[in-house]
Amino acid sequence: MTHNLLVNLSFLLSQPTGLATYAGNLFPYLKSLEPTLLTANKIDNFNCVPVPPNLTQAQGTKGNIQRLLWTEFQLPKLYHHLKTSLLFSPIPEAPIYSNCRFVVTVHDLIPLRFPRRFSALTLYCRYYLPQVLAQAEHIICDSVATKKDLQTFFSLPDTKITPVLLAYDKTHFRPLPKDTQPSTIPYFFYIGRHDPYKNLHRLITAFAKLPNYQDYQLWIAGSSDPRFTPLLKTQTDELGLSEQIKFLDYLPYEQLPQILNQALALVFPSLWEGFGLPVLEAMGCGTPVITSNLSSLPEVAGDAALLVNPYKVEEITAAMEALATDAQLRSRLSQQSLHQASQFSWQKTAQETVEVLTRHW
Repeated sequence: MTHNLLVNLSFLLSQPTGLATYAGNLFPYLKSLEPTLLTANKIDNFNCVPVPPNLTQAQGTKGNIQRLLWTEFQLPKLYHHLKTSLLFSPIPEAPIYSNCRFVVTVHDLIPLRFPRRFSALTLYCRYYLPQVLAQAEHIICDSVATKKDLQTFFSLPDTKITPVLLAYDKTHFRPLPKDTQPSTIPYFFYIGRHDPYKNLHRLITAFAKLPNYQDYQLWIAGSSDPRFTPLLKTQTDELGLSEQIKFLDYLPYEQLPQILNQALALVFPSLWEGFGLPVLEAMGCGTPVITSNLSSLPEVAGDAALLVNPYKVEEITAAMEALATDAQLRSRLSQQSLHQASQFSWQKTAQETVEVLTRHW
């Protein structure tokens, strides 16, 4: 029997998104399995089979639909032509109702926890995803919290799911020399999407309740979303905080370490995360973190962050005030953050992934 592993990277964008970060850091460690990569871009030192370049989020909903159709009708042909033993998809997509054996990764079930009417993602998770999960040989997920979600929503057996925690780029996110004379007002930092479950409306309210809030700024990074960002900016204006709160839009990857290093803290009070990569990246910089005591975030942060109930504005405010005014607390959390971040590595993530894949060949 040929141990031929096929890895589906048809979804990859050139811009580093969370999924691209995961897949891009994982597949180099799969080299020992001699995989064949399905990708629109040639990747050095790997056997690659080209796929159409229009199957990604860059083409919007059309791209996602085209990818699902390609996955269902073209991918099985490649699978059998290449005499594949196992398909690995780093996202929860695979050819259903076909004679293909596959392992998939599920990153979160947020569209089911926070469903939106007529949302394509909610429909995807309700009707397509259950079929993928039922037919999968095995399911990898980003955290114990996501494993529990998979069991809650889909009644999957414990033995079918393996949590494999993610990691971060240690050469990129690391402590940098602090500016001795900062050119900006001390600032709190948030990075991520602007969706309601990210809880930015409570973060803005919490910042407004800070004593001496005028002495600080809140920087909100992440691509603007016409559905949500205008509401957050209106809230900011109504609270009279347009001088204190900066909306930075999408930040280039190269700029993030410097901004994280200079921040008073990363504030990430999300209502739910499959993993929470910004928390780990901030900790890798030795930046103090305030985050939620829900979902996967305690798994990532350990005891190295201030954990708050994200539904309670006063807890977010209290944590921000404590870090703003207590240099010893900032120093202690900085050291604990570096230690916590050191527990994570892509090599470890990959080794645990390889174990699952080889077990199901």
